[in-house]
Amino acid sequence: MAQYHVYENLNQNSKKTYPYLVDVQSTILSDLESRIVIPLAIKEKFEKELIRNLNPIIVIKKKEYVLITQQMAGIPSKQIGSPICECLSDRQEILSAIDFLITGI
Repeated sequence: MAQYHVYENLNQNSKKTYPYLVDVQSTILSDLESRIVIPLAIKEKFEKELIRNLNPIIVIKKKEYVLITQQMAGIPSKQIGSPICECLSDRQEILSAIDFLITGI
């Protein structure tokens, strides 16, 4: 699994709300059995609850998804499905959202 790539969410309890996960864990740690991910949700479902610095928008297959940074979590690698795309061009926005979550700045 690669950092800043989007993957299918295999968790039956959450994949309807969060169909995709962004892997934010360093690839150096790919031997661990878990990954740090941030879920993505369709923008329309969360539009009224968005915080600009915390919830950047990522376009996947011509649809807008919102990064739900406040739901960042470590999950077992087996709950992560097939790669959908990479979001390296959104790297700085993702890092800024994580920084904002932790520091408030």
